[in-house]
This record gives sequence, C-alpha cells and structure tokens, in this order.
Amino acid sequence: MALVYSTNPDIEFGKDGKLQQETLPAKQQNLIVQKSVKGRGGKVATLVTGFIGKEADLETLGKMLKNKCGTGGSVKDGEIMIQGDQRNKIAEILQKEGYKVKVSGN
Repeated sequence: MALVYSTNPDIEFGKDGKLQQETLPAKQQNLIVQKSVKGRGGKVATLVTGFIGKEADLETLGKMLKNKCGTGGSVKDGEIMIQGDQRNKIAEILQKEGYKVKVSGN
C-alpha cells in the first residue's frame, strides 16, 4: 500500500516513490556476503544483502567497497554487487566498519 499523505515533515521517499526506512547504525546491521554467478554469463560476482536503510547510504557503502576492492560493481534492488569473488575481503572490510557480517556459500 502506498503512502498518500503524512504530517511528518521529516519523511523521505526514494527515487521510486517508496517510503525509505531510516538507516540502522552499522552495529545493528546484519549483512550477508555471498558469491553469485546467476544472470552474469558465468562471471562471478560478490553480493552484499540485508542492508536496512536509505538508498543513498547503500550507494555510499557500495562505492566504498568498490574503491577498497579496486574493482567495479553496482548497487540496485537493495543489494551491492562487486565484480569477482571478493567475499573474504569484503567481509573483513565490513567488520572493520562495525557491521555484523555472515559469509554465505563455498
């Protein structure tokens, strides 16, 4: 159901018009780091999912991960995609930033 009216002056909407949830502090986030090859022509990518918060904060986190890994990637549909199998490196970076991280897969 879409929000039609609110008296809250601090309410924010995303690019798609959906109500955005406030970003939780890093220590309250439970992120999942996993390897994926689906839909990429057999190329390996690392996905970070489970982020709760504003799209802009997710994009900032994605940009930081891409810079520290020295590779490309994207942020869309509430997940961060980094090129290559970077699970351990990304998990280590996120833990240093204060996030709770679970590495999934082989």
